[in-house]
Amino acid sequence: MVVTFAESKSAQLMIVGKITSVYGVRGWLKVHSYTEPMENILHFSRCWLRNGRNWQSFEIDGGRRHGKGLIAHIKGIDDRDRALDFCQREIAVDGDDMPQLSEGDYYWHQLQGLQVVGDFAGQIFDFGKVLRLMETGANDVMVVGGGKDQRERLIPYLPGDYIRDIDLDAGVITVNWDPEF
Repeated sequence: MVVTFAESKSAQLMIVGKITSVYGVRGWLKVHSYTEPMENILHFSRCWLRNGRNWQSFEIDGGRRHGKGLIAHIKGIDDRDRALDFCQREIAVDGDDMPQLSEGDYYWHQLQGLQVVGDFAGQIFDFGKVLRLMETGANDVMVVGGGKDQRERLIPYLPGDYIRDIDLDAGVITVNWDPEF
C-alpha cells in the first residue's frame, strides 16, 4: 500500500539520506546515508521518499554496505527502469521512529535554527542562528550566522568547552566564544 501526503505534514519527518543512482538490473539503488553509522538507515521499518511536494511511503526489504556506501532494495521494485524513478530523491523517517537519545545528546535537526548567544568575558553577544552543522573528523562544528554583525562563524560543537548550555525549549545555545573569531 502506498501512502502519500502533502508537504504541510512533512514537519514530523526527518531527512536521513538520499537515493543517488541505480545499482544493477534488479531494482537495487545506491543510497547516501546521513545516519551514524550509515547502516542505521536500513533499520527503519517505514521510510518516506520526497516526490515533488509530496512524500510517498515505502519499505526497504534489503540492504547492505557496498564499497564506501550502501545499496538498498525497495519492496516491489524489481527492475532497473522502475528504480530510476527513485533516483535523486530524499529519504525521510517519522521523527517518532528515531531512537531516544541520552540526556545531553541532540540530533542535528534539533540544533539547527537555534539562537546562539555568547557569554565571553562577562558580556553577552548575539552570534545569530545555527545554519547547519558539519563533521570535521576531530569534532562537529556549528555554522552560525545572521547575528548582530552579520558574520558567519564556525564554532566547535564541544559541550563543556565552547558549548555552555543548550535550552531547546527557549531555542537558545549559550557558547563561550570570542566575538572576534
